[in-house]
Amino acid sequence: MLLAFVMPIHRRSEADEFARELLTRLSRWVLLAVGLAVVVLGIAISPLPGPGGIPVIVVGLMIVLRNSFAAKRRFVRFQRAHPRLVFPIRRLLRREPEVMPVAWQQVLRMERLVLPVRWRVCGRLRRSMRRRAQRKVRTA
Repeated sequence: MLLAFVMPIHRRSEADEFARELLTRLSRWVLLAVGLAVVVLGIAISPLPGPGGIPVIVVGLMIVLRNSFAAKRRFVRFQRAHPRLVFPIRRLLRREPEVMPVAWQQVLRMERLVLPVRWRVCGRLRRSMRRRAQRKVRTA
């Protein structure tokens, strides 16, 4: 008699576990699709002026990497193959991302890639700001 009351509870817990697992997988697939859509949106708006596409791509990549084991493995493989290319993205994927240093590094990198030496402004601006800060420290 006691066994008859225990069995239905056990079956319910199996059903609940199955439903929970199904819901988890379904939500993972939905979030993966949302992340891919955000990445595609970021790629679509990246030709527009300004850095609008890069943050959107990073957010989409965060969503995809948190919900896909295969994407994590591919990202790690890509990172090992191209560490300099992936390093800024990894800095933005941290819990407390370093947004301004990454943005400044990318500005300097793009300036060095695109402009001739005599037209580069950002490096000179950074050096002049550093000199001014050192003068203020000396006088204070």
